[in-house]
Amino acid sequence: MKFLYILVMALAQAPSSMGQAIYVSPSGSDRQSGTARKPVQTLHAAQRLARDGAGEKPVTVILRDGDYFLTEPLVLTGEDSGSRRFPVVYRAEHEGKAILSGGTPLKLSWEPYRDGIFKASYRGGAPIDELYIDGEKLRMARYPNFDPAKRAEPYRGAAADAISPERVAKWADPAGGYIHAMHVSLWGGFDYRITGKDAAGKLTYEGGWQNNRPAEMHPRFRMVEGIFEELDAAGEWFEDRKTGTLYVIPPAGCDLAKAAVVGARLDSLVKVQGSRENPVRHVQFDGLTFRHTARTFMLNKEPLLRSDWTIFRGGAVTFSQTEDCDLRNCFIDRPGGNGVFVDNYNRRLRLSGLHIFGSGASAVAFVGDPAAVRNPVFNYYAPHDIANVDRKPGPQSENYPMECVLEDSLIHEVGTVDKQAAGVQISMSRRITVRNCSIYDTSRAGININEGTWGGHLIDGCDVFRTVQETGDHGSFNSWGRDRFWVPNPDEVAAAVANEPSLPFLDAIEPVVIQNSRWRCDHGWDIDLDDGSSNYIIRNNLLLKGGLKLREGYRRIVTNNVIVQNTLHPHVWYPESGDVFTGNVVMASYRPAVMRPGKWGQLIDKNLFASNDADRRAFSENGADHHSVVGDPKFVDPANGDFRILNAGLANAFGFKNFRMDRFGVRKASLKAIAEKPLLDFRPAGVTPASRSAFLWMGAKLIQPQDQELSAYGVGFDTRALAVLEISPDSLLGGKQGLQKGDLILSVDGIAVQDIEDIRKVVQQSRAGSRVFCIVRAQKQVSLSLSPVRLDAPRVE
Repeated sequence: MKFLYILVMALAQAPSSMGQAIYVSPSGSDRQSGTARKPVQTLHAAQRLARDGAGEKPVTVILRDGDYFLTEPLVLTGEDSGSRRFPVVYRAEHEGKAILSGGTPLKLSWEPYRDGIFKASYRGGAPIDELYIDGEKLRMARYPNFDPAKRAEPYRGAAADAISPERVAKWADPAGGYIHAMHVSLWGGFDYRITGKDAAGKLTYEGGWQNNRPAEMHPRFRMVEGIFEELDAAGEWFEDRKTGTLYVIPPAGCDLAKAAVVGARLDSLVKVQGSRENPVRHVQFDGLTFRHTARTFMLNKEPLLRSDWTIFRGGAVTFSQTEDCDLRNCFIDRPGGNGVFVDNYNRRLRLSGLHIFGSGASAVAFVGDPAAVRNPVFNYYAPHDIANVDRKPGPQSENYPMECVLEDSLIHEVGTVDKQAAGVQISMSRRITVRNCSIYDTSRAGININEGTWGGHLIDGCDVFRTVQETGDHGSFNSWGRDRFWVPNPDEVAAAVANEPSLPFLDAIEPVVIQNSRWRCDHGWDIDLDDGSSNYIIRNNLLLKGGLKLREGYRRIVTNNVIVQNTLHPHVWYPESGDVFTGNVVMASYRPAVMRPGKWGQLIDKNLFASNDADRRAFSENGADHHSVVGDPKFVDPANGDFRILNAGLANAFGFKNFRMDRFGVRKASLKAIAEKPLLDFRPAGVTPASRSAFLWMGAKLIQPQDQELSAYGVGFDTRALAVLEISPDSLLGGKQGLQKGDLILSVDGIAVQDIEDIRKVVQQSRAGSRVFCIVRAQKQVSLSLSPVRLDAPRVE
């Protein structure tokens, strides 16, 4: 009887537990039933079939090998949800071989035009944004031409004369082309659509909204594309939208008569898009390839909070208003904009085993709703009154990503179009985990956290290198913390926090942990915690080149890290920052910028200087390193990246504990096999700043800041100027209306100044009247007009 009862119950439950498999094939038909023998042809047809029983039984949509050319994105809503027990799965029959394409196959008849150019007519459809021939992505006709060897130059080729009057005069009709130019301080870039030429022949264009700290175009790093007269190199193309004609110089070895040609048109392929009342739940994508998406740089308009960034809320795959969804083992191939965009409310989204290559913007972005932020401020210089901000901690709604994971993924060639891009961008989110990811070849940061809202993130086991390749003043890991407690004036912040110590943690309510990772940045810092970044724990990291920067912020705990060939860079610390730097290995004296006299932080001590005792004692007057040690750590195998310490006695003397150095980056076997590794060029000696001498002038002590120190003033590393180290308030140049400590002097009476000889030139050429100083103060350029004063010659200190 017991056996019969079990059998009856099993049969009763069988209908709800039996799975449904829906087959899709490029050679199928949407009039068929979706079985293995009668597959449907489109994902939209499969979606309709999958809704029958979704969440009540297992539903798997199986995509057979081939190209699925979408005419519109696949949009999944709450009606497409599965359940925890029975998720809805969209899966490639063979990993990577089911390809979702945002392009249109073009059947063309090519004919020779001139100078190696071929042309073909086509009709219908939206304008083509990117062109692929036999899988190779061609480039719009451009000047200067693309040079793959120029890895560290913006756009892989830039020229000061890109939009010069002489060049513009050669263009008959440039309308529809684009200008791409870097920010003058290399904080990302700007993009413009050319609208034509005016009656005087001057170029007209619109755009430039892609950077939230507006400035002039960089005078040298500029490029134009989409202009017929610049079609002059193999692998370039041009579309004449008025006549419906494509012009191409084919790549070497290409037979256009036999070539497969695809034009990218859609900017998004899959949108998992629920509502707050009915989120999309328990939907999974597995083993798919996403390809041929259009660029989105002209849609990149929304500013993020008080940063340089603007964004477009979309990607090749977009998740919005979801719970417990999953994207795994997928290849996102050269997306024109973002690879994956995690938009507003998302809970427990898991991204794993991804390969994202050649993204026009960020590879993965987690971005919440500004309306969830208390006292949101968007512009860096916008008025902000600390006294009147909301004192309630945390967000004011749930419309943001939380407890989402990106893990075991390979991300490279990031920011091919948008230069303000990152391998992983996190903004207005909470408890985001980035684990075991390899990220390299990025235009800007590998991982960027845009503000302190709301912390709790974990960066663990990552390998991040060859970053900040086309920009400047940044790091492989980069963050800001320009939250409601922060304004550009450090004295104002320090005074407010002294009276109310909880202010920095109203938004940064949980610590961000960076651990067990390897970082290398050759054009900035390995780890860069910038303006106001607060509540961080940084431990067990290997920093290979650029060192660690901590700028204005509170409670950064840095322990047990190995900083190879570099050191700590303290910039503009608050008097009671609560920072801790202990148990770390450094190889050079610290590199401070605009630091106050007196004790720095809560504790800077018990570190190892693998250089000399002079480096250890360099900042003893600031309370640093009285119990630190000096010696040779005897690394296990530095030539192969193993910086564990063999000298156990020395390690014990400063409390260091070895950590594993063979598990950085992606672990999935197929991705690990192709993932690159950072350059290991270890030299026993650390990086020592070039020798400079301060000098005295009119009651001011001046010095020329160099390279990374210039970040403290908010200017590019190529800026040449003089910093005011000290100044007497009673001096002729000081006082209430004059120069202040921390000012950066760019020019005096129109004469650029960068050393003592320039000041002597100013004195020699002085004239009657007021003195006009062009300075940078609180990261903003201003002019000071001082009452007539007689200028004395400078003197060496």
